[in-house]
Amino acid sequence: MILKEVCVDNLNDAINAYKCGANRIEFCSNLDQDGLTPKIDELLTLSKTIDIPIRCMLRPHSNSFKYDEDDLKKIEDTINFCKKIKIDGVVFGSLDDENEIDFDILKYMSKISKPLKLIFHKAIDFTPVFSKSFKSLIDSKLVDGVLTTGGKEKAIDNLELLSKISSTIPKDFEFIACGNITYENYDYIHSIIKSKFYHGKKIIKF
Repeated sequence: MILKEVCVDNLNDAINAYKCGANRIEFCSNLDQDGLTPKIDELLTLSKTIDIPIRCMLRPHSNSFKYDEDDLKKIEDTINFCKKIKIDGVVFGSLDDENEIDFDILKYMSKISKPLKLIFHKAIDFTPVFSKSFKSLIDSKLVDGVLTTGGKEKAIDNLELLSKISSTIPKDFEFIACGNITYENYDYIHSIIKSKFYHGKKIIKF
């Protein structure tokens, strides 16, 4: 089965995407800032309204992918809430001063997020050497998957690498291809990448 995850920042879009065949929802706020942590009350309402898996964005600000103690406290509070309402997973990414993956923070997040799925998001595409970052992330065994364009802005500009990743990824790891994948170009992109997971704001028509 191919899973299509729709990224939305409001309840109406989430419900419409669900009705139109989305397999999973990534729920956030402020898509104009590439997605921030959603409002708790909206997340609760959504969890009671649809019966497909929901992933919650953990991103308290859009200034960078660096987080201080106050940011981490907000993230932890959201994780604990997600556990209470049985959200499927959380989506998170953190970088250090050199834009490398901050594995100290990631270890902490991996520990406190269990048993939720933990997905590392597109922060990985901002690291200096994508291939090195990607291998380190896989080897760390700290996350259940990664949402990535492979270091480019659009998936369609990076099909060869994404296809290679898809064919070599560990079986129990979610490689979620993203980057301007829409219902209009999905068939072509999938014919080359052949991933089991795709993500986008318009990955399905709704």
